[in-house]
Amino acid sequence: MRIILTGAGGFVGRHLAHRLLSPGPNGGLNGRPVTRLVLADLELADPELAAFDDARVVRVAGDLSDADVRARLVAGGADVLFHLAALPGGAAARDPGLSRKVNLDGTLDLVEAFAAAKDAAAPPPRVVYTSTIAVLGHPMPATVDDATPLRPAMTYGAHKLMVELALADYRRRGLVDPVAIRLSGILARPGGATGLKSAFMSDVFHALVARRPYTCPVSPAATIWAMSLDRCVDNLVHAAVMESGLMPAGGAVTLPALCFSMESLVGAIARLAGADPALVSYAPDAGLEAAFGAHPPLETPAADAAGFRHDGTVDALVESALATL
Repeated sequence: MRIILTGAGGFVGRHLAHRLLSPGPNGGLNGRPVTRLVLADLELADPELAAFDDARVVRVAGDLSDADVRARLVAGGADVLFHLAALPGGAAARDPGLSRKVNLDGTLDLVEAFAAAKDAAAPPPRVVYTSTIAVLGHPMPATVDDATPLRPAMTYGAHKLMVELALADYRRRGLVDPVAIRLSGILARPGGATGLKSAFMSDVFHALVARRPYTCPVSPAATIWAMSLDRCVDNLVHAAVMESGLMPAGGAVTLPALCFSMESLVGAIARLAGADPALVSYAPDAGLEAAFGAHPPLETPAADAAGFRHDGTVDALVESALATL
């Protein structure tokens, strides 16, 4: 299998790259060996990426809005494109023009270049696109399911939804075979400035593991949707190899995720990390909680039927997240 991975220097991208290059039944694409892996990002100087000393790896550094960079990326074609590169939500809100360049125009140009690079007789190649639950907007209804209207309330979500619609059109036209998966919180991301307004979900992990006080910007009763990094990568790999007929007509699904309170997350982290939950205090930001801490029960029958999964329990999620910190 020949694979292109954008956003390879990111939190999820690095983990996915390791999985794709790993030997054995749990490596590659569910045991299907990877013969070529193109890692793409703005910069590829990260020590972890430099450590990919593998003859199958090709590195392409640069801006995907640059036609020359896109040409280098798709040269020789590929069987699967994992498109993870994006300007995150908070940064997109601060600079809508850059969000359009990266999250919308750059994405569509890349997918079209990828489609054009395939062999003429080959079937449409698979595009795995990481969309977001931000397409749902807020406030959300009492329960979210596959019939919930998509009403993004942020530039980031709006641009992601535009790409979902474009991919559905590309599928209708036979250009690519897309699987768009809407991700919720992925735990636990590295600490520090990430451009993500939902960073508090991960920051609390780092604080409790380090035994330092942390002031949470949402209340103990705030509810969030999340999955572990390992489960996210499992779902990405599944998206690359599943039968496209299992996807709904639009080619996009909201992935299964656990829904739990911030208080229960803090309790599970403290218990499994051997820390004192009293290290966490709360100073809720009403706007932040409305957008990122008021998630209702989630039902995902389309994604369930397509074979996507969540972590099962909060303890299982936290245990997996702690193992990848």
